[in-house]
Amino acid sequence: MADLQDDLHTGAEAGELDDLSVPLPDEAFPPEPYAPVSDPDDEPLTRAHAVLAAHPVADGYCGLPRALGHLPFYDLELGESGVRADVPRLRAGHVGALFWSLHLPGGADGDRAVGAALEQLDLARTVVRAHPEGLRLAYDAGQVIDARNCGRVAVLPGPAGAAALGGSLGILRSLHALGLRVLTLTGASWAGEAGLSRFGEEVVREMNRLGVVADLSGAGAGTVRRVLAVSKAPVLCTRSAALALRPHPANLPDDLLAELGAAQGLCMVPLAAEQTGPAVRDVADHLDHVRRVAGPRSVGLSGTYDAGGTHPLELGDASCYPRLVAELLRRGWDEADVALLTWGNVQRVLRGAAFAARAAQLRRQPSTATIAELDG
Repeated sequence: MADLQDDLHTGAEAGELDDLSVPLPDEAFPPEPYAPVSDPDDEPLTRAHAVLAAHPVADGYCGLPRALGHLPFYDLELGESGVRADVPRLRAGHVGALFWSLHLPGGADGDRAVGAALEQLDLARTVVRAHPEGLRLAYDAGQVIDARNCGRVAVLPGPAGAAALGGSLGILRSLHALGLRVLTLTGASWAGEAGLSRFGEEVVREMNRLGVVADLSGAGAGTVRRVLAVSKAPVLCTRSAALALRPHPANLPDDLLAELGAAQGLCMVPLAAEQTGPAVRDVADHLDHVRRVAGPRSVGLSGTYDAGGTHPLELGDASCYPRLVAELLRRGWDEADVALLTWGNVQRVLRGAAFAARAAQLRRQPSTATIAELDG
């Protein structure tokens, strides 16, 4: 941990819904030399750049670590045509923070899943250390703001799949000590369609005590409702759109969106064609719908770049966020609601998780419960 803390204060440091087997469309990458999205004759686009300069994007899901594993060499600060979320594109898109998915191989469980999570955490630290002028690891809301003030993009490790715990709260604590900040509550025996088991509820309580945020994208309705009832901290759906507009297993029906909003959770709408549709206006439709049903404090953005899927037209890489914000401005979104969407709501969830952790640490010790004891 001392090593981790040193990393946070030095100038040199500044889930299985994705599938890299899906081919990346050629139009996802802008032509070289790289040029940001800009048009001085497009007034909403000009306004979008101004709004995002003040309220950058906190991106809820980025698959970059997994994508880098397929490249023999890369320089994210110079720019890479083989990925969609390198530093130049992130800066051109006004991205101030992003969650890096810690991908677990399909079907991984037990020791294999734990090992994969450790390797992904190590990779995240290695990549950030190699790009100190563009990236900085962050573990809470304050460090995210510090990174932004230093001109770096804040990288928060997570989400990782629940299988990474290996059925052990001790492993959860170890992963948190190594930087994990978001855990997806799917793919485990204790979190299923029927809801959380007794051990699953203890996992959520221990996550609250540590400050690890629960991600409910892809979770069954029973699990979503039980986590909302048990958790004392806000939760995320890191890549969920509106089921009423487009059928997809990770999209949320209106009743769950309303419950998520009532619980001050956050639905982060993905820029993924499969979940939202093929055009910018389709993504905007989902954002409108989630804002209307869950409320303006419960909607966010999730690029899902480098996670292997296809993206709506004109949203092919991380530089394209201004195009989406321009569409929202044309629809009458005011700057305050855009600021919540892009930055404020994620900051609120991170602060809420930290507050809940401080409160929980005053009233309970680290849990020693085991899955065998509680679920028998």
